[in-house]
Amino acid sequence: MSLLSSYRVIYFTFFVGLIGAIYPLPIVLNAFRPDWMVLIIFYWVLALPHRISVVHGFFLGLLLDILLGSTLGMHALLFALLAYFVSIGYQRIRYFTIVQTTLLVGVFILVTKLALYWLASSLQEIVLHKHYFWSIVTSMLIWPWFFLFMRFIRQRFKVS
Repeated sequence: MSLLSSYRVIYFTFFVGLIGAIYPLPIVLNAFRPDWMVLIIFYWVLALPHRISVVHGFFLGLLLDILLGSTLGMHALLFALLAYFVSIGYQRIRYFTIVQTTLLVGVFILVTKLALYWLASSLQEIVLHKHYFWSIVTSMLIWPWFFLFMRFIRQRFKVS
């Protein structure tokens, strides 16, 4: 597959992730929304560290900040750091089992959630609800199937 077609598939998954992050859900289900962008960035940096880098994480974070109306740069900083840590450790992470990778995704999302809360609470007075961390559980439950689906997409469209 050509380089342009490979990037089309990758950017389409980024677009779907952004839609998944802002798609309106009922209030009851909103706390269980998986962190789609973290999962997508984690997967693509792990699969193609020579193509998807810190810059992609930064710009996707900026787009998500704009779409969510959050403080500009919060998600950008965290997604860039996520991409950086995955890119420096991708050779080790690739040898992890699916359970180990799932736990690592959970740790990354937990750190992201805590950092987002810390950054937001330093700028304004906010209350931490007990439902804030449910998305970590749903993201961890989704990760094995998401990983297999994304690998199928990558192989089907010959993204390399």
